[in-house]
Amino acid sequence: MTEKPRAVDPDTSGSTPGGSAPADDGPRVVIRDNRKLGKTEETPAAADAGADVPAEGLVEESEVVVDEIEAEATTLDDPAPTGPPVVDAPAQPVDGSATGSPLGAELEALRAELDERTRDLQRVSAEYANYRKRVDRDRGVVQEQATGSVLAALLPILDDLDRAREHGDLVGPFGTVAEQLTTALGKFGLTPFGEQGDPFDPTRHEAVAHQTSPDVDEPTCVQVMRRGYLLGERLLRPAMVAVADPE
Repeated sequence: MTEKPRAVDPDTSGSTPGGSAPADDGPRVVIRDNRKLGKTEETPAAADAGADVPAEGLVEESEVVVDEIEAEATTLDDPAPTGPPVVDAPAQPVDGSATGSPLGAELEALRAELDERTRDLQRVSAEYANYRKRVDRDRGVVQEQATGSVLAALLPILDDLDRAREHGDLVGPFGTVAEQLTTALGKFGLTPFGEQGDPFDPTRHEAVAHQTSPDVDEPTCVQVMRRGYLLGERLLRPAMVAVADPE
């Protein structure tokens, strides 16, 4: 659109009714669409046009076209978008294995190596646990064997004490010492067995005599020549007995 002529002060316009005035060195402001577009230098032609200006101080319309200013004005005149604001969606992780990229191949190689190391660690842990159990079991067996060897060496002494007890010789201080020795050996798991009237057990009794009797209903130990001993659940020595079968 074209700007309407405006009244200009003759003192500031640089033109007089009778002729041309020298060009003003200051810039002139051009207004389009009620916007301040920019500043341009006054040309000599504009100064020469002052001779035709009416006495009231009206000047002809003058327009300076500058490409950069019009481009800026066009940008300012464009309406802003009225739609909803555009929000960028969050970036989704890319599975390198699906695309077959080198990164995916390297990731798969690392996963395979991790699985292999995990299996190795589990195997080593299981082997170590089994090793500890085996060592503990072997240590217990060795300890039990050592204890059994010592106790087996003391069994003849206990047999002598049993015979002395049967004859009534374990009296006074000697009887006290015998009881203390029996109690101390019992703390190591030594347990005597074999009493008259016990059912005969071939896994625990050694039969040295055999007879029949109407007083028994099953094979029974009718006489104990030597008591047997257990070390925990282990048979340290069988009992020596005489067995009576029913008639």
